[in-house]
Amino acid sequence: MISIKKICVAFIFTCSSLASCTNDFEELNTDPNRPAEVYPGVMLGQLQYKFVNTSIRNARSFTHEVMQVSAPRTSLNEGLHRYHVTPGSGDGMWSDFYSYMTDVEDLEAISDKLNDNNYKAIALIYKSWAYSILTDCFVNVPFSEATKANAGILQPEFDQQKEIYIQILKDLEAANDLIDPEESLAYGGDMIYMADQTGGMLRWKKFCNSLRLRLLLRTLKRDGELNAADQINSILGDPAKYPVFSGTADDAIFKFPGSYPYFNPYYNARTLDWRESTYFTEFFIDHLNAVDDPRLEIWATKVVVDGESIYRGIRSGYESDVVYVVNENSSYNDRLKTLPQLGIMMTYAELEFIKAELALKGFDTGGTPEEHYENGISASMAQWEVNMPEGFLDQEEVAYDDASGTEEQLEQIMLQKYFALFFTDYQSWFEKRRTGYPVLPRGSGIPAENEFPSRILYPTYLQSLNPENLNAAVQALGGDNSRIKGWWEK
Repeated sequence: MISIKKICVAFIFTCSSLASCTNDFEELNTDPNRPAEVYPGVMLGQLQYKFVNTSIRNARSFTHEVMQVSAPRTSLNEGLHRYHVTPGSGDGMWSDFYSYMTDVEDLEAISDKLNDNNYKAIALIYKSWAYSILTDCFVNVPFSEATKANAGILQPEFDQQKEIYIQILKDLEAANDLIDPEESLAYGGDMIYMADQTGGMLRWKKFCNSLRLRLLLRTLKRDGELNAADQINSILGDPAKYPVFSGTADDAIFKFPGSYPYFNPYYNARTLDWRESTYFTEFFIDHLNAVDDPRLEIWATKVVVDGESIYRGIRSGYESDVVYVVNENSSYNDRLKTLPQLGIMMTYAELEFIKAELALKGFDTGGTPEEHYENGISASMAQWEVNMPEGFLDQEEVAYDDASGTEEQLEQIMLQKYFALFFTDYQSWFEKRRTGYPVLPRGSGIPAENEFPSRILYPTYLQSLNPENLNAAVQALGGDNSRIKGWWEK
C-alpha cells in the first residue's frame, strides 16, 4: 500500500514540474526559424502576385465579354455580352481586393515603423490603383473606414466616388514625394521593378505619375471640382519632379516567373474552360484581321475554313438559340497561359494613348496627337513581343487622320487604345463609359431594355454583413442596378 508520505512527495514534485514547464513555456514554444518581426519584403511579392491574378481573371471573365472581345460559345437568355449584369458579377473581385487591402495597410504600417518611405510609397500606389478600380466598378464603396477591423470598425461606411478620387490623387502625389529614386528597397520583395536594384524606384515613381494621369484624364469632365487640368499640366510641365513612363521597360507588369508559387493563373486551365467554351468576337477579330495585326499570333488560335487557316470570330449579343460549334472559331491562344507578361497593371502604350488624347484636347504633352498615337501602337507591339510589319501605320484603317474632326480623331485613338488594353483589368470598359468609344455593334439577341452597363451591382452577401451602410449607399446612388452612372461619368 502506498504511504501518505510518498503521495505527498509525488504531488510536490508534480507541482514543481508544472511550474517549471509554465515558466519555460514561451521559450520552449518559440520557433527559432520564424522571424520575430515581419518585414515589408516578405509581404510585397505575394501581394503583387495576388492582385494581378484577380485583375487579369476579371479582365477575361467580365471586361472581355462586356467589351465584345470574346463571348461564350452558347448562352441562354442572359450573359454579359448581352449587357446583363448579375449581383454576383463582382463578388470575387470585391472580396479579393478588400482582403488584399488589409495587406496593403499592413505594408504601410510596417513601413512607417521602419521609417522606410519607398515601401510606404509603394503601399500608397497600390492603395490608389486598387481603390480606383473598386470605385470605377461599383461607384460608392468603403474607403476611409475600410480594413479598420483592428480599430473595431466591422461595418464600414461607403464613401462617395468624388471623395475617393480626391484622396487617391492626393495619395499618389504624396507617394511621388516620398520616393527616393537613388535608394533601393532595403528588404527586397519587389517582383515588378526589382527595386532592390538600382533604377527600380525611379520606375515606381514613373508608374505613380502615369497612374495619376490615367485618373486625372478620367475626371477631366469634373475639372472644376478637383482642378484636374491644373494637375495634368503640373505633371506634364515638370518631368524632373513628375517623371512618367518613357518606354516599355517602365511597364507596370508582374512578369510571372513560371515557378512555384508564382504561376500564371491560367497555367492549369482546362482546354474546355480556356478555349472550347469561349471565342473571340467578330468585332475584335475582324478589326485585327483587316490590318494583319501581328498581335493575333500571340492572342488567338487559328481555325481551318475551306482548307485555309484563318482567324475567325463569332457574333456578340447573338440570339439565345444560337450554339457555336466547338473549335470552329478563334479562341485564346495557349501561349497566353504561360506568357510571363500577362500580369498587366499599366503600360507605356496606355500612357501614349493618354497623351494622344491630352494633346488632342490642347495640353502640351511634348508631342502631337499623331505622334503619341503611333507611339502607343508601336509600344503595344513591343509589349507583346511582336514585330510591327513595315508600313503597318500607313494602312488606311490605321493611319492617323489629322484632317478629320476632333471627335473622329478621338474615336481613332480610342479604338487602338482598346486593343492596347487587352487583359488590363477593367480599363477598356471604363474608357468606353468615359468616351463612348469604341462603338460596339449591338447584337439582335440583346434585349431592348438592356443598356450598356455603367457599374457592377453590389455583392449580395453585403446584405447580411453590412446591411445598414449598404442600404445607405444604394439610396445615395438611387438604386443598385447597372444603368446608374458614377460621378465622373455623368
